Amino acid sequence: MMEYPLQAPFLRLAAMALGLLTIGAANAGGIFYGLQPQQVADGVYIFEGRQEHFTRRNGGNIVNTGFVITSAGVVVLDTGPSRAYGEEMRRAIAQVTDQPIHSVYLTHHHPDHFLGNQAFEDVPICALPYTREMIERDGEALLDNMYNLLSGWMGGTYVVAPDCTAEPGPVTVGERTLEVIAGAGHSGPEASDLMLHDQRSDTLFAGDLVFYDRAPTTPHADLSRWVALLHELERELPRTLVPGHGPVTRDVEAVLQTRDYVEWLASALREAAEQGLDMAEALELEVPERFRHLAVVDEELRRSVAHLYPGYETQALNQVIDGLQ
Repeated sequence: MMEYPLQAPFLRLAAMALGLLTIGAANAGGIFYGLQPQQVADGVYIFEGRQEHFTRRNGGNIVNTGFVITSAGVVVLDTGPSRAYGEEMRRAIAQVTDQPIHSVYLTHHHPDHFLGNQAFEDVPICALPYTREMIERDGEALLDNMYNLLSGWMGGTYVVAPDCTAEPGPVTVGERTLEVIAGAGHSGPEASDLMLHDQRSDTLFAGDLVFYDRAPTTPHADLSRWVALLHELERELPRTLVPGHGPVTRDVEAVLQTRDYVEWLASALREAAEQGLDMAEALELEVPERFRHLAVVDEELRRSVAHLYPGYETQALNQVIDGLQ
């Protein structure tokens, strides 16, 4: 999806100044994300993002966020890529329900999922311990890169770290029971990717552990853990599944599609490394025909090679060394 270089502070200040002008224009009737809540189950809504990369045309609106309405307030899932997104999200929620915001849960630390936190600073913002650690450690670098990518859309955005630790298990909010599930594979090691299951409607917010009709991103991925989790999810499929990117589904296709791609990616990179291909050669790997329809697949494959191939080269070298001993 993106790389994470640091940006010089003065460039962020310039982008912030431009952003304030952009947001001012938006408030005057110009630029908006155009967020439209879609009801996917009783009391459960999503905002579906575009199947694209970050661009200054889409403002980073490429992620699925959502909310669950309860008698005790609204539980929000992820807050989007910017302050402007979070604020628009909150206004859109208020058009659906008079209930106040109860809390926010973040699925993981990638910037399109948490940089709208400013709009929800008045309520608990909950995340797994690993996600809290990564936002506190890398949040500023991620924010700098988003200013570089999206410029004015990021106006006035700053990092708001989670202030609440999400513990795996059931959470009762009003009349609904929401189960926090700690997964792994997409954004880091064990217990790095949060899923939230609304038991009443049997809806699972899977975060970026599931992509649908879009190539998965892998900047912090552990492919073997990811595949193992997707096998578990296939066996315990919910009635309604909300992927981190792509349309909502009510069958197993999104899980199988994500798993198939991740398994192929792991196998292709491992075989390339064992054959002694260098990174330039690995960048020329062919995408199988069954994945050609996935959005941004060529770009994501190149990013995955950059992210993951050095590790596979190291594994292949170690196997050779072990064989010589």
